[in-house]
Amino acid sequence: MRTDVTFPSAGLKLAGHLYTPGVNPGDSPGGSPVGSPGDTSSGEAAGPRPAIVVGHPGSGVKEQAAGLYARRLAERGFVTLAYDAAFQGESEGTPRGLEDPAHRVEDIKAAVSYLATREEVDADRIGALGICASGGYVLSAAATDHRVKAVGTVSAADIARQFRLGADGAQDPAVIQGMLDAAANARTAEALGEGVQSFQLFPDTAEQALAMGGRHAVDGFEYYCTDRAQHPRSAKFLTWSSVDRMVAFDAFGFVDLISPRPLLMIVGREAVTSWMSVEAFQKARGPKELHWIDGARHVDLYDKDEYVTPAIAELAGFFHTRLASTSRSDARPGDRTRPTPTPAQTGA
Repeated sequence: MRTDVTFPSAGLKLAGHLYTPGVNPGDSPGGSPVGSPGDTSSGEAAGPRPAIVVGHPGSGVKEQAAGLYARRLAERGFVTLAYDAAFQGESEGTPRGLEDPAHRVEDIKAAVSYLATREEVDADRIGALGICASGGYVLSAAATDHRVKAVGTVSAADIARQFRLGADGAQDPAVIQGMLDAAANARTAEALGEGVQSFQLFPDTAEQALAMGGRHAVDGFEYYCTDRAQHPRSAKFLTWSSVDRMVAFDAFGFVDLISPRPLLMIVGREAVTSWMSVEAFQKARGPKELHWIDGARHVDLYDKDEYVTPAIAELAGFFHTRLASTSRSDARPGDRTRPTPTPAQTGA
């Protein structure tokens, strides 16, 4: 079942879709609803369930890849939350189209906070899943938020490396220097009252996409700009003030802090962006797993069933195992163990 929800993130109201186990619109008829006596998909007893925050790709919205993964994981017995990042989709924030990595990380933590307040959620069993750019953001968020007990990524990308080095890691350094020049000029123009300065994310045609960025760019164009998966609220422009914010970010800088919590990274074997998942995986301390989906390119894992289905199977098994019930699984947020006192607090 899907419910429209809102929750706060650093002073802004985010719009989300909360998926709970049950019969969702579009589910196959005739089967037992997830969580019903006839369902064996989750092995969950009655009561609060494990939950997963699901972050969308850069420029995406909750109705696209994040919503697909959230719905299908709910079918496996999880409570899931897909949401629009601040400044994008149905969420609050101006200027529209701002991509602010610091706020994106905060959005994930805010989503965890929201799930922890839900009666149907076991707040001690919350995981996080990031797709594409959110795959990078979720690593950064989980590194310092111990409420996230398990982390998954699909086609993970660090937005900073994407802009600095290109999707394939081979971009001419002059490209980002030129973009930083433009971003600096845009900030001055805005200060002079010329309005929000933005740039177009996608070319006008698939042919232009192919010439600019090869097959990877065409895949992105087809997903966001054609009937394949386009959505009227997905971002087609970003503000120039996003560029310097993104370039200075490092999604993988503290990935080692996720340990000893588990990490699963799912990557398409044919994805030109796979080097980023490999780099993050090498920096992580473990327990960790890098799972390859044969034949899949980066964007294929957003919506193509022949690749999404095995990814969901891996994620569901991972989260069911890693978010297994604990002795405190029936506790509510108000019953949480108090934080360990610091030496200063104890007088030590």
